Amino acid sequence: MTAAAQFIDVTRTFGDFTAVGSLNLDIPEGRITTLLGPSGCGKTTTLRMLAGYTAPSSGTIRIAGKDATRLPPEKRNLGMVFQSYALFPHMSVADNVGYGLKLRKIPAAERRSRVAEALDLVGLGHLAAQRPRKLSGGQQQRVALARAIAIRPSLLLLDEPLSNLDARLRVQMRAEIRRIQAETGLTVVLVTHDQDEALEMSDVMVLMRAGHVMQSGSPAEVFPRPANRFVAEFLGYENFVPAGPAASDGATTLTVRPEHLEIVQGEAPDGARLALPATVTGIAYRGVDRHLTLAAPRVKGEGEGDVTLIATVRADHSRADWRPGDQVTVAARPEHVVELAD
Repeated sequence: MTAAAQFIDVTRTFGDFTAVGSLNLDIPEGRITTLLGPSGCGKTTTLRMLAGYTAPSSGTIRIAGKDATRLPPEKRNLGMVFQSYALFPHMSVADNVGYGLKLRKIPAAERRSRVAEALDLVGLGHLAAQRPRKLSGGQQQRVALARAIAIRPSLLLLDEPLSNLDARLRVQMRAEIRRIQAETGLTVVLVTHDQDEALEMSDVMVLMRAGHVMQSGSPAEVFPRPANRFVAEFLGYENFVPAGPAASDGATTLTVRPEHLEIVQGEAPDGARLALPATVTGIAYRGVDRHLTLAAPRVKGEGEGDVTLIATVRADHSRADWRPGDQVTVAARPEHVVELAD
């Protein structure tokens, strides 16, 4: 797969603090790549280095195969959408969208055509004459997208673009961005701390921690097989138990998602990879399912105190009437158990 951009041994330090350390990363052309991780992990610094707003302390950044490490932002042909949208309140929607084209001295007739094309793409052609303050948050977001797309960038960079929207609008805009990317074939780099957003929108997910890549790949590759405990926890795995002597490849911990734990009375199902006696300690009804908290005693030599487990069972489960204090068996099938070496 052709790389639209590359980071080659890129490091960025601020005094004694290393924001990004020895980053090697290819951004595939015509795909959505998500930089995902908690605050301070280096994802925004990585995006700003790609945009040219922050210079790397060392290493090389290539765009379309050419060294762009010291190239100023205006020479990189990148479109960027910020968290705040950064629209000009005194300009119309059309003038906002055409601002980058005007800076590039695109002739007026072509400018009008490309503004109309971009606004039609985001479904706002009918609001071209409006001022941004008249628009909803979702509409302002679309204007910012149209402005970035109108210059026909080689890459579209999105820095937490949906964080200011309510939950319903975030879901809608995820679908819109995917649609726009599919229709245009744009290469998109998206920064987010939202795992659901990354899973839904990404072709490639890059999980970062403390300036380093912990794991990368498609959501279908990363989600069921996290590389380490940090990735597993960040992606919502909540159950971690000692692996025991049957583990392979030096694994020390087993992890299972709550929805993959089975709660049974008596013996565990045949072929279960994980089977632990446990006591129900809490139950929360959540409409379509029940959220069970359980305590499983540790095997001698595995540490002190019980292991806390979380299970999610459907509300219409044949035994949806569990009660605190019930003695049960918690089990998981081999395909749902992930072995971690850390």
